[in-house]
Amino acid sequence: MDDYPLIENHGLLGDLQTAALVTTDGTVDWLCLPRFDSPSVFGALLDKDKGGHCTVRPVHEMYATKQLYLPDTAVLVTRFMTEAGAGEVLDFMPVTGTTATDRHRLVRLVRCVRGSMTFDVEIAPRFDYGRMAHRLHITEHGALFEAADGTELTVHPIREPEDERLVDVLTDRGNDLHFTLTLEAGQQRGLVLESAADGPPRQIRLAQYQELFEETIRFWRSWLGQSQYSGRWRETVERSAITLKLMTYAPSGALVAAPTTALPEQLGGERNWDYRFTWIRDASFSVYALLGLGFTEEAKAFIGWLGDRVKERAGSEGDSGPLNIMYRVDGTSDLVEETLDHWEGYARSAPVRIGNGAADQLQLDIYGEALDSIYFAHRHGIRLGHQGWTSLLTNLDWLVDHWDQAGEGLWETRGGRKNFTYGRVMSWVAFDRALRLAESHGRPASTARWSSERDAIYEQVMAKGWSEGRQAFVQHYGGDVLDSALLRMSTVGFITPEDPLWTSALDAMEQELVSDSLVYRYNPEASPDGLRGSEGTFSLCTFMYVDALARAGRTNRARLVFEKMMGYANHLGLYSEEIDPTGRQLGNFPQAFTHLALIDAALTLNEVLEKR
Repeated sequence: MDDYPLIENHGLLGDLQTAALVTTDGTVDWLCLPRFDSPSVFGALLDKDKGGHCTVRPVHEMYATKQLYLPDTAVLVTRFMTEAGAGEVLDFMPVTGTTATDRHRLVRLVRCVRGSMTFDVEIAPRFDYGRMAHRLHITEHGALFEAADGTELTVHPIREPEDERLVDVLTDRGNDLHFTLTLEAGQQRGLVLESAADGPPRQIRLAQYQELFEETIRFWRSWLGQSQYSGRWRETVERSAITLKLMTYAPSGALVAAPTTALPEQLGGERNWDYRFTWIRDASFSVYALLGLGFTEEAKAFIGWLGDRVKERAGSEGDSGPLNIMYRVDGTSDLVEETLDHWEGYARSAPVRIGNGAADQLQLDIYGEALDSIYFAHRHGIRLGHQGWTSLLTNLDWLVDHWDQAGEGLWETRGGRKNFTYGRVMSWVAFDRALRLAESHGRPASTARWSSERDAIYEQVMAKGWSEGRQAFVQHYGGDVLDSALLRMSTVGFITPEDPLWTSALDAMEQELVSDSLVYRYNPEASPDGLRGSEGTFSLCTFMYVDALARAGRTNRARLVFEKMMGYANHLGLYSEEIDPTGRQLGNFPQAFTHLALIDAALTLNEVLEKR
């Protein structure tokens, strides 16, 4: 661990097509170009020696560092303080827009705010996950990295004409670029890293930089200004909203589960997955959060993306069903899983995986999540057209014939298919929401058949998903393992929050899955999932627990758990997937699912508190 920053010691930047992570000591150690799911250019996060990085830090051996976002923006400030002076690096990525492009810019402005300070700058890209060689070309006005396949990364210095000649400053260190910046109070210089640049390296005047900076600030503050949230925890909720926006691929409206791959759920373990894709489940949850805050256009864009997937697969055959569980951000489904054996992994936690072998799993819950989000959007004025409705009919026809079978389940287990209770509950949701949609607009539908299937699922869950011995709903039929995914049973309306069966189930989960307010998904020792090792508490589940407590009237407990969970955020308000027993964050970072659940929990809890 001494060689790697803590996962939580990062900030997130992005331009709505890709994203970068910046450590608290000024290193960009993760950036994929030109998209979230493209090969990395900087990947030191997963191999400190072979991954590549862009570092800006003081040459002083002793310094303190702090990191923050400029208020209401995605502009990251990393501050350095020494006895001789104080300086800071402002990092941001100018927004690219809704047209897919290979051109992306990362701006790094370095300035001195007190005394004097010398910064050491090193740019060491490693193209295609470090598998492709490159050459460095230093010019009169900047530098160019050229990969073996012709891919280019251009370095444009931010400087003034009177500055020292660049050819006397820039140094080639084995095809990596190095230079120093010595600044006095009030001075600022920097660089712009650009992929697929529209010309050769050029010097950028500070006035030109200022235009980029102000344009980026205006974008983020204008976007956040659409928020209608005025409840408690406003700053926390709005930071989560910005984080979700940073993980949205603007050309399609798709939301990635995380901008990273292979960050471990257990140090030294094998649960290292690629999350740079769009899950039907995760992204469907985004509709509730986005509409709950008033971001209608983002919700509409995702519903459009989801509708395209439904239309594409309508009429397809096979056990996997009309819908895949995940896709690339452009809607394609080539997610073949492979291992990067030449990388050691974060803190030597191999394997490093790219692609995701769970893409072809059968997870029946996605139909309920998709229909629930479509129904929720419909209630907020985002209507479904005729073609979208007929495509849904095809999906529902498939579900009628296939809901009563085993699958891999929400948590993508690799230990064999089971009859997961959560999958049945969400299949119930699919038919229930379809019936409501058909009824509200008089659409043609097999309502009698849907109603029959919905009722059959309900009766089956009550008969087979409930354990008399545990006095709780269980993970899968025939077992006695508890599963925090079932916290959503009351949220989706399958059971009322006051039902004695539900309060008993909630008590059982509190006793077995909750540890000092943090919630585990399930016990892998009691329910083998085909993988070695254990994992931390699942932050999504903790926020789902808050939501369930609030709905069940356990308001004081819900608020305490929520406030405790705020203490596990990183210094910027960001969350990864899990938290280990020492309070460190684990898993891919930041995770959309966690931030979506945070927003949902805040909305529910605030509403309940307002009614008291």
